[in-house]
Amino acid sequence: MSAYRSLTFAGGAGTVTGSKYWIRAENEQLLLDCGLFQGLKPLRQRNWQRPPFNAPAIDAVVLSHAHLDHTGYLPLLVRRGFTGSIYCTPATAELLEIVLRDAARLQEDDAERANRRRYSKHDPALPLYTREDADRALKLIVTKGYGARFTPSRTTSAVFHRAGHILGSAIIDLQLDREGPNLVFSGDLGRKQRPILRDPDRVSNADILLLESTYGDRSHKHDEENQLVDVITRTAERGGAVVVPAFAIGRTQELLWTIRKLHKDGRLPLISVYVDSPMATDVTEIYARHPEDHDQAMAALMKSEGALYPAQYFMRSTDESKWLNSRQGPMIIIAGSGMATGGRVLHHLKHRLPDHRNTVLLTGYQAAGTRGRELLDGAPSVRIHGRDVQVRAEVASVDGLSAHADRGELLDWLTGFSEPPRQTYLVHGEALASEKLAEAIRERFGWRVTVATDQATVPLVRPAPRSASRR
Repeated sequence: MSAYRSLTFAGGAGTVTGSKYWIRAENEQLLLDCGLFQGLKPLRQRNWQRPPFNAPAIDAVVLSHAHLDHTGYLPLLVRRGFTGSIYCTPATAELLEIVLRDAARLQEDDAERANRRRYSKHDPALPLYTREDADRALKLIVTKGYGARFTPSRTTSAVFHRAGHILGSAIIDLQLDREGPNLVFSGDLGRKQRPILRDPDRVSNADILLLESTYGDRSHKHDEENQLVDVITRTAERGGAVVVPAFAIGRTQELLWTIRKLHKDGRLPLISVYVDSPMATDVTEIYARHPEDHDQAMAALMKSEGALYPAQYFMRSTDESKWLNSRQGPMIIIAGSGMATGGRVLHHLKHRLPDHRNTVLLTGYQAAGTRGRELLDGAPSVRIHGRDVQVRAEVASVDGLSAHADRGELLDWLTGFSEPPRQTYLVHGEALASEKLAEAIRERFGWRVTVATDQATVPLVRPAPRSASRR
């Protein structure tokens, strides 16, 4: 038996990016998530630095879901010598085939462009990792379905529960040693009664809980349909285009679903929607192939129609993407990435931002240091591909489409525990959001809760007998 010693917050603490939780025992080491840092430059620079763990010593990685801030460091981990297994759900594995290769391609493309246009401080500019690194990581994936207990390392067992965040997303439930603590990581927790996906599962017991806190200081508005109608209608009346930076996984599919519903309800005309993202195109096809995640309405739609929206056009080639720039008149362009940090949406922003008839619609969380946050904060210009682009287009936001549980939804999920966790750590949140959620948990439940500190290490000890006074 190998007694577990410590947990280190190697990312995803004090920030909403770079999710990495390093668990150490005397003879075993695990990573929960292996995410890329995004957003502010000091965070992005950490991707180039050596992490606190030694990659060859990691026995396994267990993933909550496929978003890059939870998985995008995997190719670099493999380059640094990791040879263990990467555990995830079947849908997450399919999404990673697309996500990791696309991330590597974008980094190779960005490095090539920086060298060609000579706007990098580095000579030559290099990608963080390559498509070859991504392919090596993909070969290490082992899939496990929801509810199927597995052993990622010699003395640890684990089970995935539905998180309801994106397709394949999971709550990770670990039993550390036969007599060690039970650790539950919420991953990114989804929301109840949202389109396409089933609701998050409840978890009843945990000695140690890692809880995400992205929206721990606020509640989502619940009039996103009205907001979408208003934004799309007024932009169409100006003869403009609505440009939506959207994550290829989850956000794009929910947008298509919602626009379809608004058309079916007679609240929007049948306006053309261009999904300018090969990744989102592939992901939408994957969404249709995983009924284990579908709610009843999605299952019925796939059976009857097989498509999320009747006026959708999926753009794969760069020529098709460039053709969109010649199009005028009312339309919606959905392109990645969700925080406008890269991808094809940058070309559309560069082309459409200077025109007052257009609208940039932000539909989810915009992390500090991203172009999305700059636009949300009213920046008069944003820098794209080494050039300043004037912002004359309308900038609107709809946060009700977020796939993250808000403060009230997080608190409601906690009511599923039959008794308090011995210790709760709040992760994956900016400082204010995490602190506000911690206050709310203490006030409502009286639990021991701590906001995780970046790079901090905390002990993992064998649980003592519970006291009735802790209820």
